[in-house]
Amino acid sequence: MFLKRTLKRIQFTELFYHVLFFIVVAVFQPLQLQAQEATITDFTVSNSEIQLLLYLSLQDCFTDEMETAIHNGIPATFTFYVELYQKRKALPDKKISTHNFNHIMDYDSLKKEYRIQKAEKKEDKLTSSLAEAKTLMSEINGFEFFPLAQLDADSEYIVRVKAKLAKKTLPLYFHYLIPFSSLWDFETDWHKLVFYF
Repeated sequence: MFLKRTLKRIQFTELFYHVLFFIVVAVFQPLQLQAQEATITDFTVSNSEIQLLLYLSLQDCFTDEMETAIHNGIPATFTFYVELYQKRKALPDKKISTHNFNHIMDYDSLKKEYRIQKAEKKEDKLTSSLAEAKTLMSEINGFEFFPLAQLDADSEYIVRVKAKLAKKTLPLYFHYLIPFSSLWDFETDWHKLVFYF
């Protein structure tokens, strides 16, 4: 009799955890998919008189959880990766330049201001508008990433870019307190653009 009761308890416990697992997956999976849909748009390369210039926008990179955390004092960090290759015939493409830099957003609850630090421009911007802060955070406007004087005439080049939410955004202990911290994660695919000089 005792053995039968024990087996029933074990079966109930297993059933309970399986049901709980499916509920958690059903509730959080759509959010996780939403967080992974970040993509790069308006990606273009131009030039000044002396430099190649990069422009792009990052779309669908903020979740409600991220905004809540920012308002609670946790800064968000986006890391951008930029690579420049020279195409070569009968040889692998040659990487001639690489850049990694961050955009960091934090919120001052006393002043009700967002501060966005853009490493590639070495500048800080302040705004009281969340919409403007998100735009500043997700755009690169005229990043000077390679001198024209170092490009070979009549050559083909490839620029590759991607972006991701830096893992250091959430402090270590938050990964234990917030089980859905993975919903913060995003990393775009590499986007590439070919141009001739």
